[in-house]
Parts: sequence; C-alpha cells; structure tokens
Amino acid sequence: MKKITRRDFLNGTQVAIGASLFTPWVEALGSIPPDFSLAKDYYPPALTGLRGSHDGSWEVMHSLVAGARPKPPRSEEEYDLVVVGGGISGLSAAYFYQQKKPGSRVLILDNHDDFGGHAKRNEFNINGTTRIGYGGTESIDTPSAYGKPAKDLLLELGVKLEKFYEAFDQKLYPSLGLGKGILFDEKNFGERKLVVGYGSAPWDEFVAQTPLNEQAKKDLLRLQTGEEDYLPGLSLEEKKKKLEHTSYESFLRDIANVDPQLIEMYRKWGISFWCVGIDEIPAMSVQSYDGMPGLEHTLPREGSRGDEPYIFHFPDGNASIARLLVRALIPEAVPGANQEDLVTARVDYSLLDRSGQRTRIRLNSTAVNAVHTVDGKHVDVTYVNHGTAHTVTARDCIMACYNGAIPYLCPELSPQQKAGLAYGVKVPLTYVKVLVPNWRAFAELGLDFVYYTNDFYKQVELDYPVSIGKYQRSQTPDDPMILHMCYVHYAPDVKGPEQWREGRRKLLQTPFSVFEGHVRDQLDQALATTGFDADRDINGITVNRWPHGYSYDPHLLWEPHRASEAEQPWVIGRQPFGRIKIANSDAAAQAYTDAAIMQAWRAVGEIES
Repeated sequence: MKKITRRDFLNGTQVAIGASLFTPWVEALGSIPPDFSLAKDYYPPALTGLRGSHDGSWEVMHSLVAGARPKPPRSEEEYDLVVVGGGISGLSAAYFYQQKKPGSRVLILDNHDDFGGHAKRNEFNINGTTRIGYGGTESIDTPSAYGKPAKDLLLELGVKLEKFYEAFDQKLYPSLGLGKGILFDEKNFGERKLVVGYGSAPWDEFVAQTPLNEQAKKDLLRLQTGEEDYLPGLSLEEKKKKLEHTSYESFLRDIANVDPQLIEMYRKWGISFWCVGIDEIPAMSVQSYDGMPGLEHTLPREGSRGDEPYIFHFPDGNASIARLLVRALIPEAVPGANQEDLVTARVDYSLLDRSGQRTRIRLNSTAVNAVHTVDGKHVDVTYVNHGTAHTVTARDCIMACYNGAIPYLCPELSPQQKAGLAYGVKVPLTYVKVLVPNWRAFAELGLDFVYYTNDFYKQVELDYPVSIGKYQRSQTPDDPMILHMCYVHYAPDVKGPEQWREGRRKLLQTPFSVFEGHVRDQLDQALATTGFDADRDINGITVNRWPHGYSYDPHLLWEPHRASEAEQPWVIGRQPFGRIKIANSDAAAQAYTDAAIMQAWRAVGEIES
C-alpha cells in the first residue's frame, strides 16, 4: 500500500477535554516578552492529512465550554483594534477599520495555524509540480448578488471577475463527453451499479440502465421529461406558501406520487449543500440546486443566486480572497500585484506578526476572554498561544469568530444576547481532497462527477478546470488531478439542529484512517472497471474537517416564522455591546462570502469615529 503523508492527530475518543489544559494559563504572567515569530519555512497550505479544524485549534475552546476558566495575566500590548477570528470576515473587518482609521494598530487573533478560516488552501506536490485545491469556501457565488461594500472590496483587492470567463474552461469536460453518474447501492436497489449520463444522456436510455424497479423507472422518466403541474388550481402565491412548508420528500411521495425507490435515490442528493436529507428541505428551495426534478412546471423558477454561471473560482477557492486581504494589510507577506500572480505566490508567514507593523496576524492563538476595562473605554482580550495565556488591550474589539463561541468569551453580555448568539447551530461537514497522477479512469467512463446514493461520501468529482496566471489546470486525462469528495454525517432519526450537534460529535471522533479507508473503497467502487487501484493510484489525501462549518441555515422546515428581522436570534445576537462589535457570516445566518464581508462592514460601521 502506497504511503500517504498524513497527520492522524485524533484517536477517535479525544473529544471531552478537561480543565487540566488550563493549568499553564494561571501560571503564565507574561514576565518574559512573548515571541510569536514563525519560522521562514512555516507553510500550512502544504500540510496534508487531517486539516480544517486541526489538532491544536479546538481543544482550548472546548476546555472553556467544559467550564475551565483562566486567570488573565496583565496586559502585554495595546492596540486600536483586536479582531478575534482571522477568516474572511475578520480580515475584512481589519481592512475596513484601517480605511476608517488610517495608521491604526490592529491585531488579528486566530486559533488555527493558518489564516482564512473556512477559506482553506490545500497544496500537493507531484513530480515537482504543485497542484492547488480548496479545502473550504470554494467560489465567489453569484457576485452580482453581493452588496455594494462587498463588491467594492473585491474591486479594491484587484479581483477582476470578467477574467473568470476565460480562466474557467466551461467546455473542457463536456468536450470530452464527461458528465454525472450515479452509483446505486445494493441495499435500496438490489445491486451496486454505476450508471453514467445523468442529465446528459437521453433520459429513456439513462433510466433503462438503472437498477430501479419498473414503476420507479416510469416515475423517473415522468419527473425528468414530463410537463405536469402537480398543483393545478392553485395560484402562484398559494403554491409558494404550500411548498415552503412541504419537504421535497413529501412532494415526491404525496404530490408527485413517485415510487419509494426514487425517494431513496434522491435522499442525499442535496446533503452537501443543506447538510440534511430531503425530508427537511422545503420543496420550494430545490430548483436552486441542480438535478432535483419535478417542480419545473409546477412552480416557475424566479431569479435567485443561481442565475449566474458558477465560474468565479480560484484554484484554492476563496482562500485567494483571504490572501488578497492579507496582501492589502501586510503587503510584504504576500508578494505580487494582481490576482494572476497571487495564485502561485508563496506567503511568507514569518512576516505576519512582527513588532512595529500596523497590522499583525497572530496564528495558533485562541481567544478565551474579552471584557471591558473598569472605565469602559477599552477591551482586555485574553488568548492562549501554545499553552500560555496572554492579554492585550484595545480601544475596539470585533468578534469575528463563531457566534456560538462568543457567549463563552464575553461574560458581560446579557442573557438575551447570549441566547441569540447561541441559537444558530453551525453545520458540520468535511471536504476531502485526493491527489491522483491522472484522471484517465474518469475519462474512460465518461465521468466528471459521481453521486453515491448511500455511502460515507456523497460524491466524488473532478476539480474545477481553472487556469490563472502561471497556474495551469489539468488539461488532459494524463495530467495529475485533485479529486473532491464531501462527507456529511446523516442521522435519519435525528431532526432539526440536533442532527448537526450529533454530526459534530461524530466528526471529532472520526480518525483520519476512517476517512482514508472510505476514499479508497468508494473510488475503487466507481472506477474498478477501468483498472484503477486506490493503493497504487492515490498520491495524497487532505481531510478538511469542519465540525463548525456552514453558518446556520434558517430556511429549513423547522424554522419558525418571525414577524420582523429584528426578532431573528442572529440579529439580536449581533448587536453592538460597548466597544465590542460582532462580525461573521453567522451574524447574517448565511454561509456565503459576501455575508462575511457585509457583516464585517456593518461591525466596523458601528464603531465610533
């Protein structure tokens, strides 16, 4: 078996962290000037194995939640602004603050070993060539829908959206005859069988090849080719109201009257987007997601985020947005001048946190407390870096971390505001990147995407074909390729946000070896007829594990109706509190990059001039 470089930090049981981790905090009084410098060869994007919320990034916060409390040492440094969280929202907040208050001193704290938050960059080396993948936030989704401050920020950073129409080769995979396939499972369909051509082959030909029973075949053909209005006699508004409160599963079963096998076929189709099964997705929503049929002639599609081509993608996803922000804040750390040279630029992490510079980014630093000084004119922020507690003082503080962490960090908040912050359960998911030396097996089968009806990973797909600057996409099936696989824990008997809490527990208990084993098994399942051999043909695996992934989605069936925006829990939670302001995508209950930017812009706008 080929050796794969990895860091398998979790043993599957290391979830409950006790107060013992806090012992060095109360002893560290900052008597020795701290050194936060990083080595010249420090470069997290090149690490493989278990990444995302990696070992060392989550234990301190879990200790805090478990009840441990540090004794804050005396303040060691003073800043105009401390930002807790170095993701896109935190970096944007620092950028907007520097614009508002030129020359101010800003410190950004992040618990991970890299900046960017969920906008994670993964690099692989093969035969002296670097291949780049996205480990989280993947694209600038529908930039025409961005708010003006977010659009302006992209322009100021040098993002030229029009260039993606050339950079993203929309014709490459279709020109090779590639399309979607479904790997049917034996439990629900009687045999394990890969069927190619979903959405590209004539529907009668595709349906004939499936292991569906005869009635399910007829129903699938009807869903995909029929022009039936399944809610005749209802007005458009009546249809919307009904379908907002009807699950897609119920629509298929009770309104479209399809065979139960089709319900099983589509049960996890949208799980990488909504992170729930079709029993909790409103039928009203599915037209915005490719491949979920039945509503085309019942509810005419209206304008949505999905009306712009999904092509605004850097090879590392929106990690490039984070890198552009760092370039704007600390130019010497990210060499280059435009989005073309950014992709292959190597960040010098040793320049992120140097004494005397206006903006400093301090990695491996978990905030544990943020309280106002006695006079209320400043905020003391305590954090833990490599087991040692430190405190800094700032005129202003922006919490750009997860909403759910803020009640534990800011004890002065009211119970109502803490409840609002805690309301939105973040959604766990995992993006796995797999490096293979070529993708001939996919080309031979006519595949660029495989959907698994009932397996650990919901999908495997070829990387987006994007070339920017000196970085060239994998152009032919003989070139190395990064495959994308997505895992979301599915618990059919657990409903509502509790399923995400269970998913988070499961995710933190799952060691790298389990992720790796399912990668090998599922690739062999789909590609075995081509001679693909996972033991031979996998060169690297990076598991981007996000126990706190997507921001809470309030558009699923269980969410109650509220009379006004002001009554939404996340709106209550994001209210300014003295010199502490709150920014992140959680504050908008939207898992989008523009939400992260817009909330940063709002938070900075709440700061007094």
